[in-house]
Amino acid sequence: QVQLVESGGGLVQAGGSLRLSCAASGRTFSSYAMGWFRLAPGKEREFVAAISWSGGNTYFADSVKGRFTISRDNAKNTVYLQMNSLKPEDTAVYYCAADLHYSGSYSPGDYDYWGQGTQVTVSS
Repeated sequence: QVQLVESGGGLVQAGGSLRLSCAASGRTFSSYAMGWFRLAPGKEREFVAAISWSGGNTYFADSVKGRFTISRDNAKNTVYLQMNSLKPEDTAVYYCAADLHYSGSYSPGDYDYWGQGTQVTVSS
């Protein structure tokens, strides 16, 4: 079992930055990959970023590449999503997820555990 708790969401103006955190507990954190997804009203859940168990490999959606970074601190059992140059279209509920079987996947179906989500709102 893995429990995930996101934090760091909020309201920010376009062009601003936010850092999301996801604290994990349960299974050894350094043994699995992590991902971030987002869900906006009227849209399907969208892959944002993923990171391998070691942090050595990262993956990004084209829509956030160059603006977002993903990192992890295995000593703190936490994964981060640094979001810069935010745009109104980044507005969504952001979820972190644990991938116990792969090294970081674009597909939400490959993730085994999910957090409750944190709201990010970017005003224009």
